Amino acid sequence: MSLPPESEPSQSDDAARAGWLYYVAGMTQDQIARELGVSRQRAQRLVSRAMAEGLVHVRIEHPIAACLELEQALTDRFHLTRCRVAPGLGAGADLVRAIAPAAAQELERFLAMPDPLVIALGTGRALRGMVDAMTTMDAPQHRLVSMIGNIAPDGSASFFDVIMRIADKVRAPHYPMAMPVISATVEEFAAFTALGPVRRVRELAERADVIFVGVGQMGDDAPLLADGFITRAELAALQKRGAVGEVAGWVFDAEGRFLEKPESTRHGGVRVEPGLIRPAIGVAAGASKLPAIHAALKARILNGIVTDESTARAILALD
Repeated sequence: MSLPPESEPSQSDDAARAGWLYYVAGMTQDQIARELGVSRQRAQRLVSRAMAEGLVHVRIEHPIAACLELEQALTDRFHLTRCRVAPGLGAGADLVRAIAPAAAQELERFLAMPDPLVIALGTGRALRGMVDAMTTMDAPQHRLVSMIGNIAPDGSASFFDVIMRIADKVRAPHYPMAMPVISATVEEFAAFTALGPVRRVRELAERADVIFVGVGQMGDDAPLLADGFITRAELAALQKRGAVGEVAGWVFDAEGRFLEKPESTRHGGVRVEPGLIRPAIGVAAGASKLPAIHAALKARILNGIVTDESTARAILALD
């Protein structure tokens, strides 16, 4: 998916963000540099540019200012480690196109870090949009690992798997998870996870330093159903038990409680445990995903979010 040039973050956006962090959030230039993933000198130049271009008066005179305020509100409400709110593209627009550049910027911030990281990635349309929006870069110091199996029910590669796509852009070691998204039986799941290569990939994902995942809704348009991983009857049974969302194939209710036990699961995804200290960032937007995003944030399955303005406002309205 190609993104129009105007959807890419501009230098003016960066200056507005730096100006807001300095004049409104009260951060030092060192803190701004860490927040934006740039040098202190560049942070200083961005703050100066915000002043020189008249972006800073009593408040930032730039469309991103409303997004910055929403980011702060979400961070305060859910005690987030990372939060990005992208400007909306208007009614009827593709929400992935709105959030993909912001998500790509977040991932690039980690990839630019010099110390080696293990970065775990989920699947889905939002994650694929994020990878497509990334710039090409060399990051051989990092390792990229799948959070979820990449085999569809018919044996084909999962269409929205991202690990191979990102490898072409980042040129870093990458570790796909060669097993079904959902195994046919618990016994089949056990057989796959007993294989040495699969076991080592799952262990790597479990200890990842940074996690990026999509958030799936569990309404009648659930991605797990649309992609053929569960049947209509299985979806109905999950809905009856209170399912509202899923992350890496693990289904949870409105309180963020997972509906399956690890010892009885057929889901190939590595579960994102609630309350992680390391970043666990969701990339998702849209009214249909609202209950899922809210539950994941409330239960701290996710401690970071990349979303759009309308979704951010709706999440805050739920509280």
